[in-house]
Amino acid sequence: MGEFINPALVPTVTLPSGEKVPCVGMGTFGSDRVSAEEVSKAVAGALRCGYRMFDCAACYGNEVQIGEVFREAFEEGIVERKDLFIMTKVWNDMHREVEKACRKSIADLQCDYVDLYFIHWPFPNYHAPGCDVDSRNPDSRPFSVEEFMDTYRQCEELVEKGVIRYIGISNMTIPKLEAVLPLMKIKPAACELELHVCFQQQELYDYLVAHNIQPVGYMPLGSPRRPERDICPEDVADLQLPEMKAIADAHGVHPALIALKWAQQRGEISIPFSVHNFASNLKCVTEDPLTEEEMKMISTLEKGNRLVKGQVFLWEGANDWHDLWDEDGVIVK
Repeated sequence: MGEFINPALVPTVTLPSGEKVPCVGMGTFGSDRVSAEEVSKAVAGALRCGYRMFDCAACYGNEVQIGEVFREAFEEGIVERKDLFIMTKVWNDMHREVEKACRKSIADLQCDYVDLYFIHWPFPNYHAPGCDVDSRNPDSRPFSVEEFMDTYRQCEELVEKGVIRYIGISNMTIPKLEAVLPLMKIKPAACELELHVCFQQQELYDYLVAHNIQPVGYMPLGSPRRPERDICPEDVADLQLPEMKAIADAHGVHPALIALKWAQQRGEISIPFSVHNFASNLKCVTEDPLTEEEMKMISTLEKGNRLVKGQVFLWEGANDWHDLWDEDGVIVK
């Protein structure tokens, strides 16, 4: 067995309910490069080294394998279900059948209930697994408040039934949030969004915090191993920036750990995935924090470098991927 990090030493964030949860979770998106078996093996290692939060999704295609890992851990007494915070997501093709999707994830993950259930994308546009960047689904359409709220109402019912504990939203924009937040009976506990050193999304981040919604940052390392379709020539490699390397040298660690320390000290939950480095990813937030000067330096590294552009979700008549993100402050129709 590898290094064990006492979960009690991992810093926490406080959800709107007052519940404290870890500031680092294990991501499980294999990024079209890592098999379901490899991901589940990493989850098994992460469980044993002290991770207590796991970010899953139906569309990652590995919940069955991860469920076997959870079952074995429960049976072996490594951890109890109540000690884990399990997150998963409804995929875009199941927005009209959320309970069915959720119950399948629960069965696959063998976890009895879901702690935080995200609406993965705010529209029912979906793509085939492993498709290329130019793929388009003819049924794709722009964001609809009515359609989104129908999906969200189904999530609210799952809270009322005790199937899920909290609702999450994901890949949202301020104009979309402005349109839907007033309509919600149960407010979302968290919002998952792309957050890393070169894409800090400060305005959206501050909006979430002001509305008591916990930011959960995916791709916290700038995702060097993201799917091929999401890689563009103009993308910036966060961890290669000289400022990140200098701070890493000062702490005697890899720049990836500086990115995770920054995220934790900023107040977000980060969900890195790693086959081999999961122990150091968790341990780094328990020791040797960044200085105020280092935090300020990193705040200047914003490059507007969105990596998940979402091209495969575009609808007929859309200009390009910028239309998905409402960059002019209005919902693009």
